[in-house]
Amino acid sequence: MIKIGIIAVSDRAYAGVYEDLSGKAIVSTLNDYLISEWKEIYKIVPDEQDIIEKIIIELVDKDKCCLVVTTGGTGPAKRDVTPEATEAVCDRMMPGFGELMRAESLKFVPTAILSRQTAGLRGRSLIINLPGKPKSIRECLDAVFPAVPYCIDLMDGPCLECNEAVMKPFRPKK
Repeated sequence: MIKIGIIAVSDRAYAGVYEDLSGKAIVSTLNDYLISEWKEIYKIVPDEQDIIEKIIIELVDKDKCCLVVTTGGTGPAKRDVTPEATEAVCDRMMPGFGELMRAESLKFVPTAILSRQTAGLRGRSLIINLPGKPKSIRECLDAVFPAVPYCIDLMDGPCLECNEAVMKPFRPKK
């Protein structure tokens, strides 16, 4: 079974002040994209770097998620520490993901340059940081997801098969 970790980073959602819609937007988008059978492991955490790091490590090392997608904590506010947590636990960074997501978001809002989302590799897993707004999540995933299945293939992960009417992944012709 393919496992994908979803981490919603939000002090207020963690405290129950409001419902987490961003993590649910990730699940909905992945359900649209993927025809492979997959299982979500969904966590809501506060904006605390040590907790975010711990959960990413747990999802990758213990739960064996091939993909971990975070939402929230990527802005310039003092408590926005998701990119720092991601960088702290990754073996290698994948800056092209953040560059493409910001470029895509700039088509919609000039404040996209304030976002610090990134991506990195830990073991055989890809970790992607997304912004916290549900609308932005779909826009960013639409931009970067075509490369995700091949990235996971290159790390000897499971084959993510997509609904090509919705999301056409890039895989080189053999």
